[in-house]
Amino acid sequence: MAPQELVDKGHGKNEPRGIRRVPRSPLFEGRFGRLFRNLDPAPKLSDKQLQGLAEDMREPKGGGSKLENPKIPSGYTYFGQFVDHDITFDPVSDLQRKNDPDALVDFRSPRFDLDCVYGAGPADQPYLYDQPARLKLLIDKKNAKGEPDLQRNAEGTALIGDPRNDENIIVSQLQLTFIRFHNKVAAKVAADKSVPKERKFEQTQKLVRWHYQWVILTDFLPRIAGKKPVEDRVKRKNGNLSIDLRWFKPKNNPFMPVEFSVAAYRFGHSMIRPAYDLNQTVQNVPIFKPGEKIGELEDLRGFRPLPGFWTVDWSFFLDNVPGKAKKPQLSRKIDAKLAGGLFDLPGFPDKESSLAFRNLKRGQALELPSGQAVAKRMGVKPLSGKQLGGAPDPTPLWFYILKESEVTGGQQKGQQLGPVGGGIVAEVLLGLLQGDQRSFVNARPDWKPTFGKGGKFTLSDLVRFALS
Repeated sequence: MAPQELVDKGHGKNEPRGIRRVPRSPLFEGRFGRLFRNLDPAPKLSDKQLQGLAEDMREPKGGGSKLENPKIPSGYTYFGQFVDHDITFDPVSDLQRKNDPDALVDFRSPRFDLDCVYGAGPADQPYLYDQPARLKLLIDKKNAKGEPDLQRNAEGTALIGDPRNDENIIVSQLQLTFIRFHNKVAAKVAADKSVPKERKFEQTQKLVRWHYQWVILTDFLPRIAGKKPVEDRVKRKNGNLSIDLRWFKPKNNPFMPVEFSVAAYRFGHSMIRPAYDLNQTVQNVPIFKPGEKIGELEDLRGFRPLPGFWTVDWSFFLDNVPGKAKKPQLSRKIDAKLAGGLFDLPGFPDKESSLAFRNLKRGQALELPSGQAVAKRMGVKPLSGKQLGGAPDPTPLWFYILKESEVTGGQQKGQQLGPVGGGIVAEVLLGLLQGDQRSFVNARPDWKPTFGKGGKFTLSDLVRFALS
């Protein structure tokens, strides 16, 4: 779901290094690569055509509940963004130093290891951790009302492992929740006398990461890709879990396929609501309001201390979480419609302020194959442009994936990804788990969560445990 490029400091102008160097050689194993190396690029469309296609993606006003996805609470929109930031973490990003424009390849493999939370660890970034134990992560209580916020410097900049997780209030509060989850687990490990003192941080990290990976595998991925793509690839035998992939089979280390990062995982852009209720008091706040100079309380953009009373009540975003909401806000459907605020991104010239246009333009610049070509390669019957509601034929991959979700699935249209989008997302997320020798899938394939009930552990369980 890559809600990428939502703000200037986050993903708007500074794309991950190496993303444009994605040759078709089967030996290429850099940070970015291709899932389907032998497919030709989709035919190029003019900027005018791309702008017209993008404008058609503007969400209609007054759609109400017809635009909502009854299967996915809105908290998963931002969990998807959080996951995206984790697997595209750059250990030499501008948090540490200025980017080296010549360092295009030879990055470490993406992993679900929460580098966005832990940074480089307590030895290299001690200012993120309590002293002298260096076991818990630090949290500030310095906003206007003394409410918990991310640790910040004197200028209000968040001191966290990945600065992108401060780009809007909701993902900022999710980052804070993961810090609190770590600290809760750390307290339990600290009290466990069977764990040697020198291994307590390592044990805490392992438990936090494995529970997070479990949420991705058993809760998030089946919700957005559907159960079948997961069940087709994940097997349990004698209590041990194994993963069988079809296309994502790196020869050495996992890389980030551009078909995933630039197309399939950007399905989350369509899930964003135009405005959100944060709690019982702060309601109907736009995700973005046009313009650079706006009031502190006018939209949800981040990179600033948490405003007073803006603490997220997670019952407004997730089921089965204590709070004041009667039911959580729902995400928007996974379809080819984006909220109006995403067509006027702050920090960009008018012609470049449409997220839809930027996504289409980037897919073309990176020479992605068409949706029809990818479908055929995956053994899925391709949908024509006419079947997709009059789309260009061949169809840009990102647009194809959104439209596929919108027009397939019978009564469940737009409630989860279709076979192409769901297949790519499942293949890559599962591949990253399989490719990490320290993930629970490899390190202990019979592992079950210790903080859930009956071996179950969802995003709601994680939030509830963190805030208990």
